[in-house]
Amino acid sequence: MAILNRLAEERTDLSALQIERLHLIVAEWSLLADLAASDLVLWLPTWNEGGLIAVAQVRATTAPTNMPDDVVGTFVAKGRSPHLDQAAAFGRITGVAYPVNLEGEVIGIVERHSSPTRRVTGQLEDIYLQTADDLFSMLVSGDFPSSEIVTGASGSPRVGDGLIRLDEQGAVIYASPNAVSAMRRLGLATELIGADLCALLIKLSHKHGPVDEALAQVASGQVAGRADVDNGTATVLVRGIPILEGGIRQGAIVLVRDATEIRRRERALMSKDATIREIHHRVKNNLQTVAALLRLQGRRAQSEETREALAEAQLRVASIAVVHESLSKAGSEDVPFEEVVDRVISLVRDLAPAYAVAGVTAVIEREGECSALAEELVTPLAMAVSELLQNAVEHAKAARIRVVISEGAGGITIDVVDDGSGLPEGFTMESAGLGLQIVESLVQNEARGNFRLMPSDGHGTAARIEVRAGK
Repeated sequence: MAILNRLAEERTDLSALQIERLHLIVAEWSLLADLAASDLVLWLPTWNEGGLIAVAQVRATTAPTNMPDDVVGTFVAKGRSPHLDQAAAFGRITGVAYPVNLEGEVIGIVERHSSPTRRVTGQLEDIYLQTADDLFSMLVSGDFPSSEIVTGASGSPRVGDGLIRLDEQGAVIYASPNAVSAMRRLGLATELIGADLCALLIKLSHKHGPVDEALAQVASGQVAGRADVDNGTATVLVRGIPILEGGIRQGAIVLVRDATEIRRRERALMSKDATIREIHHRVKNNLQTVAALLRLQGRRAQSEETREALAEAQLRVASIAVVHESLSKAGSEDVPFEEVVDRVISLVRDLAPAYAVAGVTAVIEREGECSALAEELVTPLAMAVSELLQNAVEHAKAARIRVVISEGAGGITIDVVDDGSGLPEGFTMESAGLGLQIVESLVQNEARGNFRLMPSDGHGTAARIEVRAGK
């Protein structure tokens, strides 16, 4: 699509409305290619009328290709391809060239390249080719693809999945073997040929109450669109396309696909995701209970050292609970890391007043953001940030602490910068306290990253965590 836009803008004088029509054709023309067992190329007239430029190409999945090389971007000068020139000049089918008309103007030509391999034809192949000719005629008249599509489904069947041909009254006049198999999965026990497809599908859907309007319109061939038929035993995707001649409906084709196994897997994945989220929710609740017990125990402790140790343990458990809470709400295994950091900051703020200096409580702020991170990365990083914040509040006696998150090609960088007392003289990680040792272990062993401490600008300390965020 991007190449079509670029070439159309650079080499033609087509309007936005005309280009939109070409996009609609390219989005649907794989159906034409499969029915015709042919490769298709879309040519556009250049702005100076000097020739035609190829802007899109599609190969059939029902036959060997006749165009192994990509021709997109190829220019054909005027006079080199008479059938293309005539189709562009007169706006009618010329051999294998089908003009795309819009409001009386030829805005493009679809060229058909049939497979060089001779095929053994039968009724199925004859129906394919007849349907392809009908749709090519509708393409020239502007009736295909339809811009008004009723949809009640998320998927779209292809030609090989199953094809049903209807007459003007919506009765089945042909059904491919795959189409019959799909209908059998729904519970069809009668002959399909001659049946009213709309009434049959509504009956097989086993739904009580009002009839699904989208299904009724699509299955009867009245409008172009998609719908699902799901009766609890099987799921079949349905796509209907009216066959028009001079604007009058002459019948329809209905593509069907047995999607039972696909839907079963989708439901299984949804159930699995819901189960995982519930597990994270319960783990979060259990961890919060542990944190609450540690807090209660800390209040009863007689020793100041014991109270501080229990408070640190409470914060560590609560930090892990924050990650599980985010995972229980996320729709995937990735977690918005800045949201977790904000929750950790909130936890540390609750402890900050106990370490206030001269009645001034530390101000903690978060700057920057990054992409969502995997669970196995978020947990150690959240605990590391929690330890660094607590260390800055408790030991550095900082008045202002900034958590700066930045993302680059190399990964994620987290800086925790404070204006506290700074690093003691002769400081090394070997002489660091338990909190910093935990941070170093989490970053290096769990997150596979780097951790270092350094003096910040002016006074205070800057702690930097660098990790690769790629999976």
